[in-house]
Amino acid sequence: MQERMEMVIEAARQNVRRETGGPFAAAVFESDSGKLVALGVNRVTTEGLSMLHGEMVALTLAQHRLHQYDLGGHGLPAHELVTSTEPCAMCLGAVCWSGVTRVISGATEADARLLGFDEGPKPQNWIRELGRRGIDVVPEVLRAEAAAVLEAYRQKGGVVYNARNSRVFSEPGN
Repeated sequence: MQERMEMVIEAARQNVRRETGGPFAAAVFESDSGKLVALGVNRVTTEGLSMLHGEMVALTLAQHRLHQYDLGGHGLPAHELVTSTEPCAMCLGAVCWSGVTRVISGATEADARLLGFDEGPKPQNWIRELGRRGIDVVPEVLRAEAAAVLEAYRQKGGVVYNARNSRVFSEPGN
């Protein structure tokens, strides 16, 4: 699990270093074998498309590669999504219908919001909700390393897109 997260964090780091998108990356793996199915990095700013989050790219590429919209479909091994930062509202919705059986995340929503990213209206109990759908969640794997990529993006002056509705969690009343 840690090795998979290290790879995803490095992809996010390279995305920041090369200025090819936001500070986020994700990958779909076969759960048992660890075989990489697809890697996705955030391409929102470089492609000008709001839905090109790392998770959306990874899930799209995995489904395309396997010729299957349901990664949990008949005859397929279990798949997991490893993401450098926990899914935003859009990506959380995609996870529900993707067919993955596990989500492993690094940095938290609060870490992303500290930069000003709007993560959208997620249920407060999103981990439990995914569990009810048969999707296990392992949060905060290598959180400090993943959050460091977010900080590197901030220091480099990266674009914080869709920030107009964002609230930083450290504000009073949160």
